[in-house]
Amino acid sequence: MKILVLTWEFPPRLVGGISRHVAELYPEIVKLGDEVHLITVEFGQAPLYEVVEGIHVHRVSVGYSHDFFHWVVNLNESLGYMGGKLIIEEGGFDVIHAHDWLVSDAAIALKHTFKIPLVATIHATEAGRFNGVHTNDQHYVNGKEKLLAYEAWRVIVCSEYMHREVEKVLETPWDKIDVVYNGIRPGKKLRRHEFDAVNFRRRFAEDREKIVYYVGRISYEKGVYVLLNAAPKVLEEMLGHAKIIIIGGGNTDSLKRQAWNLGIWDRCYFTGFMSDEDLNKFQSIADCAVFPSLYEPFGIVALESFAARVPVVVSDTCGLPEVVRHTKTGIVTWTNNADSLAWGILEVLKNPGYAQWLVDNAYQDLETRFNWERLAKQTIATYQKVVEERSRVTWI
Repeated sequence: MKILVLTWEFPPRLVGGISRHVAELYPEIVKLGDEVHLITVEFGQAPLYEVVEGIHVHRVSVGYSHDFFHWVVNLNESLGYMGGKLIIEEGGFDVIHAHDWLVSDAAIALKHTFKIPLVATIHATEAGRFNGVHTNDQHYVNGKEKLLAYEAWRVIVCSEYMHREVEKVLETPWDKIDVVYNGIRPGKKLRRHEFDAVNFRRRFAEDREKIVYYVGRISYEKGVYVLLNAAPKVLEEMLGHAKIIIIGGGNTDSLKRQAWNLGIWDRCYFTGFMSDEDLNKFQSIADCAVFPSLYEPFGIVALESFAARVPVVVSDTCGLPEVVRHTKTGIVTWTNNADSLAWGILEVLKNPGYAQWLVDNAYQDLETRFNWERLAKQTIATYQKVVEERSRVTWI
């Protein structure tokens, strides 16, 4: 089978979870015998064409844009041009796979021009991110998401929660949607003996302090403010022997003001962006990872903590309870509830034996539930269903 993939992010361009998703899914699909051509946006010094783990990666330039939506229009023009060129020159594509609404115009145009069936993965929805659509911009994005889901032969989502959300919000038939979880490559994680862990740890906390951290985008939907609201109770119970570390780029001014107003400024550390190398070291010396999201279709950050063997505390929103099994692979707390979140963090910090048991179970889950080979086979099954149905249709 030959697949044409459209995605607006792919390494080294890293914006959200899509980049890692496509970078880890398609090598497994290639290993299973399929050919993948992926079109994405040029970035830095990355070559315009290269083969990455068997994927033929084609990067396109996007013309000058005066705002985000203009950039999306230019992006689709470039993706569409390159997609048409590849289909004409390479030939034989069985499926087009579009990742999210930003590439929808190009994907839909290629579908109709060349009569190739379209599969769409909806990674999140505008209505979910903002608890409804309220502004003109949000209505525009919501409309694009609906159109992509409508035009797709089948729709893939990352959780049972998203199955329900896409059916309701995008008005997509239930039986047109397939659930394929995200996965992660466990990879080689650093252990404390492999670097100067003591001095590295002292960059963030005193030796006696437990490290509680959040890593990810700094945005309202990630619920970082809930962690800060929970921090006073955690610090009180731990007799001040804890440090709250916030890792991630973005505007943290309001969070810093919140920490100051709560009287916990000296117990918080906002690191800003952290390199993967330092993050690997950091996770090996941390005591608890916290993801208090208000909206999280899946929660790949939880899988990253599983792989790093860090105990996880999450909110019970959206897809997170599917990823983190409460009291089995982590602690699941009430969404937007600081007292509940503080309880979950203290369960981990005060019970190291229990925390290690959670970590061991979570690491095992990576192989049994979130293995990319298994997930690639599920994705290919969707492709095969589409190709088989397409073969029985006269496309005028």
